[in-house]
Amino acid sequence: MRLKNKVAVITGAGGGIGRAAALLFAKEGARVVVVDNNIQKGEETVSRIIKSKGDAIFFPADISKSDDVKKIFKVTVEKYGGLHILYNNAGVFLLGVDGMVTEITEESWDKIININLKGTFLCCKYGIPEIIKSGGGSVINTSSSAGIIGVPECDAYTASKGAIISLTRSMAVEYACKKVRINCIVPTAIATPMLDQSSRNNPKFDEQKFLSITPTRRYGKPEEIANMALFLASDESSYAVGGIFVVDGGVTIRTIG
Repeated sequence: MRLKNKVAVITGAGGGIGRAAALLFAKEGARVVVVDNNIQKGEETVSRIIKSKGDAIFFPADISKSDDVKKIFKVTVEKYGGLHILYNNAGVFLLGVDGMVTEITEESWDKIININLKGTFLCCKYGIPEIIKSGGGSVINTSSSAGIIGVPECDAYTASKGAIISLTRSMAVEYACKKVRINCIVPTAIATPMLDQSSRNNPKFDEQKFLSITPTRRYGKPEEIANMALFLASDESSYAVGGIFVVDGGVTIRTIG
């Protein structure tokens, strides 16, 4: 098993990519702390892991709140004795709420930035020291193709995801000497409930047009991103530091080209 005896914290693990990663990490031997603000969904993920003979606990948290984040790692260390993997997967994409800088409200801007960027910052702030104490490990951040190419009328989301790429690179050079590898996954349009809520059910989203410019002509699967996360969480990626791993079906290449 690729993650045997490892302890992993995965945010946003109540569904979508986070749940896929939690199930996969547990299958590969990790003890998983499932973090989500939706209690029902978070507990369901844990239940599925336990039914599959894995080891996991659920911790409800708002990752934009420092007190909540501190408790995540306190509980993790108390339960499992350390931390080796931090997967910052939680985030929001609010098409119709987000917008151009001249139109978006401060409230909407703050909400998106606080969850996507501040949440990543807080989890790294309090999680990295525990990884160092445990002898090293991996931090996996989540950006988006929006952080590379930009998305019209989603300026807060674009800003948050672009910042996560830069933050990943900065932290990577700071903590590599302490045996903490920090990398970033850049997905696009993965078939999850969040995609349905934010895009596919939104009249502003032109699904046919989007798929026509996607070289694979389909949405990605949560499991496809989870597999990349597994590689970055495992010792197989031991020389990957500050990498920006684009897993988007070719969207960014097609858009730029």
